[in-house]
Parts: sequence; C-alpha cells; structure tokens
Amino acid sequence: MHRTTRRHFIRLAIAATALVSTALTASAEERVIKVGTLKLIHGISPYFYEKFAPAGYKFVVVPFESPTDGKNAVVTGSVDFGIFGLAAATLGGANGEPVVVIGAACNRGMAVVAGKDSGINSIKDLKGKRVAIWPGSTQEVVILDRLAAEGMTVKDIQSVRVSFSDMAPALARGDIDAYVGAEPAAGISLASGVGKIVEYPYSTPTGSLNMVLTTRRELIEKDPELVRTLLKVHRKASEYAMSNRDAFVEMAMQKLGQQKPSIEKAAPNVELTWNIDNKFLKQANYYGTQMLEKKQIRQLPDYKSFIDPSLVKAISGS
Repeated sequence: MHRTTRRHFIRLAIAATALVSTALTASAEERVIKVGTLKLIHGISPYFYEKFAPAGYKFVVVPFESPTDGKNAVVTGSVDFGIFGLAAATLGGANGEPVVVIGAACNRGMAVVAGKDSGINSIKDLKGKRVAIWPGSTQEVVILDRLAAEGMTVKDIQSVRVSFSDMAPALARGDIDAYVGAEPAAGISLASGVGKIVEYPYSTPTGSLNMVLTTRRELIEKDPELVRTLLKVHRKASEYAMSNRDAFVEMAMQKLGQQKPSIEKAAPNVELTWNIDNKFLKQANYYGTQMLEKKQIRQLPDYKSFIDPSLVKAISGS
C-alpha cells in the first residue's frame, strides 16, 4: 500500500473509531425508563411512549399477566412506572407499600360476558352459574358491588379463578358459563360468535374507573422531573391513541397477538386517559370503601399520599 494511501486509511479508521465511541457514549447516557403494563388492550398506552420520547430518553415496556405482578414490580423497583388496576394499587397502599397513583390510565375496558346460548341475560341470571373472576382485580370489586345491587352475594354464583387472558378460551371450551373480564377478552368472544355482553358494569358508584398509572414514592422524591416527563409522554400517548383509532387497533393487534375483528369489537369499550380530577378521586375513595367492606383490605390507604394529583396537575396546561 502506498504510504500516502496508508496514512489516509489510518486517519479514516481513527475518525470512524471516534464516531463509534461518541455514539456509544451517547447511547450509554440515554435514560432508560422501564414501564410495566398488563397484557390487555386498555394497557396499550406505554407502547406509544417511544413515539413521544424526549431526546435522551428510551422506554422499555414490560408486560405482566396479573395486576398483582405489575404492582409488585413497581414496589420492588423492577420497573419505574406501572399501569394496572385500581384494586391492586389500593391493596398495596392499604398495606403500606410505597406505591403511589400519579395518573389515570384507562376507563371502561370491563365486561360481563356469557355464552351466546347460555340463557344468561342479566346479572341475576348468573345465580348458580360458573363465573370466571380474577381475584384481587378491579373487576372483582365491581362485580361484587353489582351482585349486591341485585340482592346477591358471591355465594350465589360459582366463582372460578381464571386469568384475564384465558377467560375467552375458557368460555369457548365450555369450562365456564360467564366471566367478568377485561378487554380484549369480550371482543374475542363477540367476534368469534361464542359470547354475548350481559352488561358493561359501569352503573356502580365506581363508574368506569379501571386502571391507573403508578410509581414508587422514592422516585417522586428523588426525581420529580422524571415523573413529570413521564406524565407528559403518557398524556400525549393516551390522547394520540384515542384520536387515531387505526393506530390504536394496529398496535393492539401487534402487541396482543389478536385478530382485527376482535380488537375492533373491544376498542369502543376502552377509554385511555391520564388526568386525576375530582370525579376520579371520588370514585377511587368509594372503591377503597368497597374493598374494606368486603374485607379485601384491613384498612383504607392514606389517600393524601396514596394518590398524588399534584404532578399531573402541573402538566395539565402543557
């Protein structure tokens, strides 16, 4: 190789090495934020976070099968933020765990579904039937409230422990007569022709309040700016998904592995949201009293610290 050519080659190699080093340094300095969410269509917001990530931030989404797993991941620091049902969050708060609700995540997303030819057309018709319920879920508290409104208790039905993701298959197999599920299960049962909606159980004082955005108290105290950044991204992601139904459906299909007809059936029953307002606080407080009354918790959480609306209020005008 000619000496000049060799020198030129060496200079190029050194320059290339410097570029790679710079890129690696920039990558190493990128803040990775881990967000846990449930494998449900109303837990889909975090998958849109990367679209709105500020420079220097990267989001990693960790899916969980159960609300309790999601809550435990937040408490132990396995994830920085978590989206799961209000029930699991309230249980953690009541037990003195450092889980804090910093935003809303989803309204609706619930459904009481029965076999198409089951003859079950109302909550009262569930009497004596095999009904799938996931213990410790928001759905459990809501259905117990609905049963009470109809003069019934859980003893009037055959409660069967089934995970959310297996409820639609269990109904199709004939293992159960009905379920109190989470989308997209209801959408799957409707699209397949196996099931029908008994009701969307939003008539209780809990209303349609379902899933919440949480973090640890330590993170709020240590890095409030990070929490505000996450909330801004969460708001943008939620509003984008709600105003872009095609993108919402496509993302749910991709992340949940479901067919378009079932996702399209489920989507109208999902409202992705972010704000903590007075209605939210009233419903959350009522919900806690129901958990206490049903002995699912031994005491109410300290709502002054368990739900912290200050950070979400700070980004409301942004």
